[in-house]
Amino acid sequence: MPDPRVQKLAQTLVDYSVAVKPGDWVVIASHPLAEPLTSEVLRYVLRAGGKPSMLMNLPSTSQIFLEEASEEQLKWLSPFERLPFEQADVFMNIEATSNTRSLSMVDTQKQQTRSLARSEIMQTYMRRSASGELRWTLTQFPCNAFAQEADMSLSDYEDFVYQACKVDQPDPVKLWNDIEADQARLVEWLAGRKKVELRSANIDLTLSIEGRTFINSTAKHNMPGSEIFTGPVEDSAQGWVKFTYPAIRLGNEVDGIRLEFKDGKVVAASAEKNEDYLLKMLDQDEGARFLGELGIGTNFGIDRFTKSILYDEKMGGTIHLALGASYPETGGKNQSALHWDMICDMRQDSEIRVDGELFYKDGQFQV
Repeated sequence: MPDPRVQKLAQTLVDYSVAVKPGDWVVIASHPLAEPLTSEVLRYVLRAGGKPSMLMNLPSTSQIFLEEASEEQLKWLSPFERLPFEQADVFMNIEATSNTRSLSMVDTQKQQTRSLARSEIMQTYMRRSASGELRWTLTQFPCNAFAQEADMSLSDYEDFVYQACKVDQPDPVKLWNDIEADQARLVEWLAGRKKVELRSANIDLTLSIEGRTFINSTAKHNMPGSEIFTGPVEDSAQGWVKFTYPAIRLGNEVDGIRLEFKDGKVVAASAEKNEDYLLKMLDQDEGARFLGELGIGTNFGIDRFTKSILYDEKMGGTIHLALGASYPETGGKNQSALHWDMICDMRQDSEIRVDGELFYKDGQFQV
């Protein structure tokens, strides 16, 4: 018998997060280690009347491709790879891995070339998501590799994951709807505002949100959810930030990141670990040095850093800034092959002011 929490997570993903309807083409991308959840997702997609297609990411294939592919092969995108993002009604991504650092030794230039080649897919993905043509969700199946990254046993990590996703509760959908209603008041308060000031020992940054929309994010896309986010005005960021947690991308961990902004652009960047990788990511295209997102995490069920951005960016009492591509639904215009979230703890001696009014202090909303 599968863990009942796995069944409840699958049902919540299908019925709530992407709301599968009869006739929907549903693409399910997964990994063999996530079979228990993938099987239950498939079951509920079929019960909802969806028409599923399965994509299976096999261990080591990404590493082999990046190690062996020529530049021409790295730049080529097959029609099959484009199709789900261009035509599917629903895209469900269930992540798992046996090694979170399998790409850490792969040539950074090759990763950058492949990322640039996929930028068109990313733009299509964001555009269709913003218009509502594509409903999508991303989650992770708790496996040993993720548990090890979080310094937890697998059973403890499973409890952590299912608590964060609310599926250890009798009615997770009701809980997510309650969270959505509570966050709605924050989004409404922010509507029409112009200037955001973020202050703490680790950040002194001002930026503009004039004409931009804050998104009330629960678990309709990311599972778990709980954040509000927007796309700052591209040339507005002024000041500096030192991120209090490592930023991890494609198996590369960059720690002690400090960025300085002028007229929206990163004009100075440093890191205590893997600085070369940081600088290469910033230089991959024109939009990579500009902010695509300001987010505020609201999930206090996520009470620790786990080295998984899906969870960490939602952590209550933190903010995150993403370098690179903006989400079109926020009004953001920045385009890049990069979208890299970086997290700053705001739980002590910190505040966020919006148009001069105190909005957030020491990790808690004040409105």
